Order: sequence, then C-alpha cells, then structure tokens
Amino acid sequence: MLIKSIILGIVQGLTEFLPVSSSGHLVLVEHFLKTTADNNLTFEVFLHLGSLLAVLIFFRKDILELLKSLVYYKDPGYKDNRKIVLWLMIGTIITGIIGVKFNDLFESLFSNPLLVACMLSITGLILFFSDKIKKKGVNLPEMGWKRAAIIGLGQSIAITPGISRSGTTIAFSLFTGLQRSQAARFSFLLSIPAILGANLKEFSNFKALDSGLFLDYILGFLAAFISGYLVIGFLLKIINAAKLKIFSYYCWSISVITIILLLLGF
Repeated sequence: MLIKSIILGIVQGLTEFLPVSSSGHLVLVEHFLKTTADNNLTFEVFLHLGSLLAVLIFFRKDILELLKSLVYYKDPGYKDNRKIVLWLMIGTIITGIIGVKFNDLFESLFSNPLLVACMLSITGLILFFSDKIKKKGVNLPEMGWKRAAIIGLGQSIAITPGISRSGTTIAFSLFTGLQRSQAARFSFLLSIPAILGANLKEFSNFKALDSGLFLDYILGFLAAFISGYLVIGFLLKIINAAKLKIFSYYCWSISVITIILLLLGF
C-alpha cells in the first residue's frame, strides 16, 4: 500500500495543477490498481492537502498581500487587493453552494470510471477551445462580481471527476476576458478555499482513521506536495504561451484508452 500511496500522491500533485483532472486520474488509477477501500475518497481529499501546501508556498507573497489588504482595510494602497479578495469570496460561495446542494450526486460519480473517461474528453474540448480565445486585457481588480461568479460556476462543474478544476477555471477566466497570466493566478488562488472546504468536510473521517494508515497518508501527502510544487511554474509558462491544447490531446488519448480497457473488462 505504501508504494500505491506514493504513486497516487504523485498523480495527484501533477494532475491537480496540470489541466487534466486530478480527481479523474485518481479514480482511474485506483480502479486499475484495484485499490477499492471504503476510505478512498477520504484519502483523495487528504492528498489534496499536499497540493494545497504547494499552492500556499508558491503563492506565499500574493497570499500575504491579500491578507494585508484585510488588515489595513483603510489603506487605499490595498484597494485592488481587497477587490481580488471579494472576487475570490464570490467564486468560492458559488462553488460551495453548488457543491453542498449536489454533494451526494458528485460523490456517487467517483465510483464510475467509465463516466470519468467520458468527462476527460469534455475537459479536452474545454482546453482546446480555450486556446482559440483572443488575448484580452482585463486585470483581476477590474474583473467584477459577474466574472467571479462565472468562474466559481466553472469550478463547481469541475467537482465532477474527469472535469479539470484548473483547466475549467482558467478557461472560464479566459472566456470572460481575463489576461492569461491573471487567469492562472486567480485559478490557483481560488483552489485554496475549495481544497480547505473539502478537507474540513472529511475532518471527522480523518479522526476515525486506523493508525496503521497514517504512514500511507503521510507519504501520499508528501508526494502530492513535491510533485505539485514542481509543476506550478511549468503550467504558468504553458498558459502564457497559449498552449493548453497540448493537454487536450492528452485528455482525449487517456479517455479513449480507458474506455477501450474498461470495455475489455479491465
């Protein structure tokens, strides 16, 4: 189980930020590795904590500036950052409402690898067309609540395993007119409360875990953190170069291969 935990952690860290759906990849890897324990979903959420730590460290300066804007709420110099905090709150609220409303539906999808494979093909379409969007110049402080709500809706759709959270939020950001670099930054920052919320929901399950599983969880967490941190900078360069479509080909390939394997009974 230790090796499987490390493998799943690496898969989580790489695919959380690459726009190819971390949850979808975890479902497929767990299916083909035959890890069918009842606490799989709890383990997946714990792996996301490793990804969260990677985001917090990589964007530590941005996060600190946003927090300062709340502390120095009368300082006009932090006005733009306070706006960004507001847009993040709106996007998070939209995601939270839909996530809670359809929680049972979303959780049931994690046991359906065939559906995940089909959703990966949709992720491929989203990424492919996102590169077709002409460059626009909207910065984060000027994005407004409507754009924030649309991006939050995109993130809520991506709760579905196989639909990439980063890919969908970046694509929705581009569709609304955000600059590419700003779209990536907003997507990463928006992931923080989403991952925190998912872990809080599973907190009671963490407390009830068998102590014999702690090492598995820790190794998976560390693997997700290290691989996630290494991939963030790479993805930022890809987004700025408008080359997300290379991941669409990957998603379509994995989708087709998975469907064939499932139909053959694997």
